[in-house]
Amino acid sequence: MLDSDNDGNDNTIEKRLAALGVTLPEAPKAMGNFEPYLIEGNQLFISGQIAIDLSGNTMQGKLGDSVDIAQGQVAAKYCAIGILARAKAALKNINRIEKLIKLGAFVNATPDFTQHPAVVNGASDFMVQALGEQRGRHVRFAVGSASLPGNASVEIEAVFRIAQ
Repeated sequence: MLDSDNDGNDNTIEKRLAALGVTLPEAPKAMGNFEPYLIEGNQLFISGQIAIDLSGNTMQGKLGDSVDIAQGQVAAKYCAIGILARAKAALKNINRIEKLIKLGAFVNATPDFTQHPAVVNGASDFMVQALGEQRGRHVRFAVGSASLPGNASVEIEAVFRIAQ
């Protein structure tokens, strides 16, 4: 059921993204000696995506210092958009995504910051909106980090189940 969101609606992921006003950017190149994505059987693994806004700038700063929770949620949403851009590059047809299995999130935060899950809700909520309730609900982790590449506020990786 590639074109169904399993919620009883007949919406493709592309149509859902358009309804959200989101156009996926070109997938960024890997910033090191690793694969940006890997397909293994019916699973698609997406390497960590930092938050890059619509202007191509890294959303930088530390939660609990220069970045508030609302800004962190926006950064997490941009990570999710980057994840879907990589998925589209890997699959050619993004509607091959059957299920988002897992998000793993790192939040650039001060030692006393404790609201990591609230920040990562920006990505989780977006994925459910973009993929639909059944296809988009997932397990995840959200942890704090002393720093991230490019001083990014958030970095998120993903695992999807895909149609063969």
